[in-house]
Amino acid sequence: MEEKKLVRAEHKYARISPRKVSIVCDMIRGKDANLALALMENTPKAGCELMIKVLKSAMANAENNFEMDPDKLYVAQCYAGAGPILKRGMPRAQGRMYRINKRTSHITICVAEKE
Repeated sequence: MEEKKLVRAEHKYARISPRKVSIVCDMIRGKDANLALALMENTPKAGCELMIKVLKSAMANAENNFEMDPDKLYVAQCYAGAGPILKRGMPRAQGRMYRINKRTSHITICVAEKE
């Protein structure tokens, strides 16, 4: 049996929490690429805007670099890992400071061609 060719696109150091992006990842995983694109364009989630860019990039990579048919593509893998955390401070009473964590994500989408 022939192994499927996975084509991927990444967005590193995205300034959004991986927890927010994972919700969108779970929504599109395993779906047709065009259907996933339509779902994300009509979903009011914070991660959708970045994910649309990454999915379009993965589809373009598959079409241009690997001669895959764009109509047969589906989202084979989709995940968001944690990137470095930007540590910021919020001034509080009596000279104290509370830490604010500005989280970043590494978003990866892999597309493959259906038989």
